[in-house]
Parts: sequence; structure tokens; C-alpha cells
Amino acid sequence: MPKYRFNNDYSEGAHPRILEVMTQTNLNQEEGYGNDSLSQQAERLLKAAIGNPGATVHFVSSGTQANLIVLASLLKPYESAIAAVTGHIFVHEAGAIEATGHKVNVVNTPDGKLTADLVRQVVAQHTDEHMVKPRAVYISNSTELGTVYTRADLESLARVCREKNLVLFLDGARLGAALTSAASDLTLPELAKLVDVFYIGGTKNGALLGEAIVINQPALQTDFRYHIKQRGGLLAKGSLLGAQFVALFSDDLYFELARHANATAQTLAGGLKALGHSFLADPVSNLIFPILPNALIRFLEDRYDFHVWCPMDEGRSAIRLVTSWATPADKVNEFLDAAKTWSERGS
Repeated sequence: MPKYRFNNDYSEGAHPRILEVMTQTNLNQEEGYGNDSLSQQAERLLKAAIGNPGATVHFVSSGTQANLIVLASLLKPYESAIAAVTGHIFVHEAGAIEATGHKVNVVNTPDGKLTADLVRQVVAQHTDEHMVKPRAVYISNSTELGTVYTRADLESLARVCREKNLVLFLDGARLGAALTSAASDLTLPELAKLVDVFYIGGTKNGALLGEAIVINQPALQTDFRYHIKQRGGLLAKGSLLGAQFVALFSDDLYFELARHANATAQTLAGGLKALGHSFLADPVSNLIFPILPNALIRFLEDRYDFHVWCPMDEGRSAIRLVTSWATPADKVNEFLDAAKTWSERGS
């Protein structure tokens, strides 16, 4: 019997309501390349959800593709992006940004979040034409450590970006989990007013695949579809992406699925806290990082799939547990029962 996976939030296919919309529209003949009626309907729903009728919305297949296309469109050959050292564009995208000729200026952060002071430091270090010129600030919400940005965090970053003529770009692969976290005081419209470009992740929140890039600043909207095409992101069957976002942004489904992912993660976190375990970062979203004895990790690895994130000392390591829109409560309880059994028997 295969082990249950707590190593990502995209192991399952798609929520049934998404498949229902796709099935109902399957034989409709539609225009290609995102000019179809479903993508247009999804764009209207998203503009209403973010409260910005002047935004443009573009659908692509994956988060890496979204990051690559957006940053390729924003940066001149000598310009760079600022990111946390844990940032997805720096660690987990096989050098996609560097492959376009753009440096990623990284800074260490204790919780995966960039701050205005850190951005100022990077800008101050790049003084003339002998260096790259920082132009974009890349953040993700939630971060790679499962932490989330507050309104004050984003307001501070937005101010420094305006002050230093930088573009603020938010990777929203797990935006649903971030906005429905108890640690968040942001709504989607509030977030949209503070960032220049962001995307709303579907792949990790119940869709088969797909991300919705939202460009708020008119100056950044011109000719964006050329960048999508050049990077292989302009799908002939774009209606398949549009259909999924029609379903996700009808009847609050997007946030309903994110709330479920967060709730199951918080049950995991609460159970592990009760057993006396601490965490690498405050567990507030659907990514949690408990610090466990290595012997317990080996015991759990025989039963579950998850990532061992980093060693903490000779006897303990941090692991990453991820829950999804489809994680059943009984699997969470089984994991906690296994950890409790190990603890009660004294290793």
C-alpha cells in the first residue's frame, strides 16, 4: 500500500467542481490562446475579486513559468531581482531567472520574508554601472517557510519600492493559504492595491494546473502576451485554464479549499506541539516545519512521505509537512497517532 503523502499540495488531481465545469464545456468550440469565453469570464471574476477593473489577467500553466515570464518582462538585461535566500526563484527553478541573463540578489531572512530595510541594503550596495541594477522585488505569500505577509509588511515594502523605483512582484502559488491564515490581516483586494504584479495559484489550490498572472500597473501591461508566447506559455487550449478559474472563483471555492488545507495543517501542528515538539517557523499556513528527533523521523518515513528540510543538531532535524485542499482528517489523525505511539514507547 503506498505511503500517504505530506510532501506537497498538488498530489491530487482537481476538485470535482472544477472537473464539472471542464466536463460541461468540454465540447464547446472556443477561440485559442486565451481568447476564449471561459478565460474572459474568469478574467471578469478575478477583476471583481481583486477590485481592480483596470488590471490585466493572463493564465499560464505553472508557477515557475509565471515567475520566469513576469521577471523576463520586467527586467532589462542589466537589471536584477531581489529575493530572500529561500526564494523559489533562487532555489527551486533550476536557474530559470539566471538563464534569461538576470541575477538574483539574495538576502538572509530568519522567516523567509523580505523587509524594507533588507531591500534598501541591497539597493545601497549596487552603486554604479559596474554592477547589476536591482529593479524587481520578488516575494512569495506564503513564503517557502510557510510564513505570511501582513498588511504592515506589504505596506512597508510597497513604500520602499516606490521610493527606489522598484517593481513589487508577489508569487502567489499558495496565495489562498496565505490569505486564509489566522496570521493574515489582508484581503485579496488590499493585497492587490499594494503590489504591482502578482499571481493567483491554482496548481496548489485544487486546480489540475494553472496560475493567473495579474498586472495592476498599466505601464507594465503593454505587450505582455509577447513575453508569454516567447516563453512557451501561450496555450492553444487556453480555455482549459480559464475554465478552472471560473470554477475556483465562483461561490468562494478558492478560499474554501485554502481554508481546508490550513485547518488540517493546524491540526497537525497542534498535535505535534502537544507532544512537545517545536517548529522551525511559526506554523500559520498549510506548510509546517516541525523539529523532530531523527529516530522519530525515520519511524514516520516508513509510513508517510515528507521532506526532511534541514538538520538542527546531531539528534534532530526539521521536516516539512504540507496539507492540501483534499487532505482527509483521518490521515492527519493517523500521523499524529503514529508520532504519539513512538513517543509513548520511548523511541
